[in-house]
Amino acid sequence: MKVRIEVTDNLKEDEVLIRCGRVDESIRKIHQFILEQSQSGPKITFYKQNQEYYFPLEDVLFFETEGDRVYAHTADDAYFIKYRLYELEQMLPRSFVRAAKSTIVNIRQIYSITRNLISSSLIQFSNSHKQIYASRFYYRELRQRLSERGNYEA
Repeated sequence: MKVRIEVTDNLKEDEVLIRCGRVDESIRKIHQFILEQSQSGPKITFYKQNQEYYFPLEDVLFFETEGDRVYAHTADDAYFIKYRLYELEQMLPRSFVRAAKSTIVNIRQIYSITRNLISSSLIQFSNSHKQIYASRFYYRELRQRLSERGNYEA
């Protein structure tokens, strides 16, 4: 594989071009890696009491509204953030998807889903006791994103 970097002064936006004879798994992974790097996600500040925290979005299991506040839940804690869910939906990477009216979930952190045909389905997370419910309305999109999950993990 030949790799080349070309610097052009008058570009308005960086561009990466992949030339290949065929698209195989390694090309897909390179493509996805480049996309993830270029869309590394928003820089969100997390708040707890009078402290500000900075950690990767990958550590977030889910975002959830409680009253008029939105909280980011990690495996062990919950942090207040200064965004609304609809704003997060616009800015978060594809690995986050709406699971209920009041919840956005990180599909990379999902360990299992207990499907319930009549009501909400239970979502459990890797390395955490926390769990949430996915509503029937959002379940189809959640399942679609989960089936794509291997396609954008590096």
